[in-house]
Amino acid sequence: MKEALLYEKIEKNRVRCNLCFKKCIIKENEHGFCGVRKNIDGKLYTEIYGLVSSVAMDPIEKKPLFHFFPGSMVLSLGTWGCNLKCAHCQNWEISYEKYSDKIIDNSNFLTPESLIELAKKYNSKGIAFTYNEPTIWFEYTLDVFKIAKSIGLYTVYVTNGTITSEALHMISPYLDAFRVDIKAFYENSFKKITGVKNIDSILERTIEAKRIGMHVEVVTNVIPTVNDSRKEMDDLSKWIFENLGSKTPWHVTRFYPYQQFSYIEPTPIKTLEIIREIGEKNGLKFIYIGNVFGHPYENTFCPNCKSLVIKREGYNIKEYNIINRRCKFCGEDLNIVD
Repeated sequence: MKEALLYEKIEKNRVRCNLCFKKCIIKENEHGFCGVRKNIDGKLYTEIYGLVSSVAMDPIEKKPLFHFFPGSMVLSLGTWGCNLKCAHCQNWEISYEKYSDKIIDNSNFLTPESLIELAKKYNSKGIAFTYNEPTIWFEYTLDVFKIAKSIGLYTVYVTNGTITSEALHMISPYLDAFRVDIKAFYENSFKKITGVKNIDSILERTIEAKRIGMHVEVVTNVIPTVNDSRKEMDDLSKWIFENLGSKTPWHVTRFYPYQQFSYIEPTPIKTLEIIREIGEKNGLKFIYIGNVFGHPYENTFCPNCKSLVIKREGYNIKEYNIINRRCKFCGEDLNIVD
């Protein structure tokens, strides 16, 4: 347990957490929505500092990040809880949990220093906080990233984008990649998925991450009847083009029935292909179709000469035709970070 950053004391011994867009007002001896930040005697504490629910060496492509250190392996880890409760969460066994003895009994405790030693042991190129929302683990991720950057490791947030501007700026000197889920573009779609509104805050933070200089890639899991209308995807792709740039990677991924959305059929591949065409028409250069093994558009093509520059098979790179972040064949800048 550690006293939290980014909170303020208010009347009646309550506190306001300023970490995510919910800005929970928390009474004494109660938790915020995430279930892992508690008001104890008028001070806010994180109860999950160093508590690891899951840890693995993953290909960076699994995040997915396709234009950030392609082919590298990254030490990836998550904790418990989340500040959203998405209807189809695949990691619900960790994200739906609130602080309890169960969490303590099923966690590994890793200090920031021991985590960095683990990364060194497995020759990881970086650290990625993923599996559940890293924002609620903010104090720990910040301490880890400070050490990671000092020894040349790259750093990644796989995030729902709900972090506040204050928190984003605090961690920005140490955060390289902001892989953000833009789950929908319309408020009603976003609410169906997450139970809350306020998509604008997520869009604003994504723009901010880009302006700060982080590498940004966007993922949209396309859910039939929920967020798959051509109009919504048309508007989202235009927004990406106008606010993040034409070479921002956009991963449109196939939905599979799960949890509260178990009654919805998997996304037709044709729907993903149509959305890709819409995004391309609106000027986006790197649109990927995800969760469809072997699809041609899990590969990277040069937007200028149309040559195949990265051939992928699942998370594995089979062909790499890039020199100094540019197309080997025509010299086009491919927005690659390596």
